[in-house]
Amino acid sequence: MNDKELESFKILLNSQLKELQERIGYADIRKMNEADEFQDLLDVASADTDKNMLLRIRERESRLISKIKKALQRISDGTYGICEKCGEDIPVKRLKARPVTSQCIDCKMKEEAFERVSGE
Repeated sequence: MNDKELESFKILLNSQLKELQERIGYADIRKMNEADEFQDLLDVASADTDKNMLLRIRERESRLISKIKKALQRISDGTYGICEKCGEDIPVKRLKARPVTSQCIDCKMKEEAFERVSGE
């Protein structure tokens, strides 16, 4: 990978990180007083579903923020684009599709196959 490609990944990852951090900062999860704000059980159930979905989204975004920070660290360390399992170069095409990846497609597929078999 050349320096220009590496710099473009750094810019992309920093942009994604900033966007996610801002989005999480503005997310509104309020504790709702069911007795005061809802008239019936259907409203309560709907509000609970909405809150649970928002919490799952925030959790997913937090995990992505962690992956982005790790990818940026790999750029700083000079290990970005190198598979953490086999040490081979990760193709730029894969990095463009998934900039936070730390594994080549072969190693990732083996890991996922193992997880399916082992039930993890």
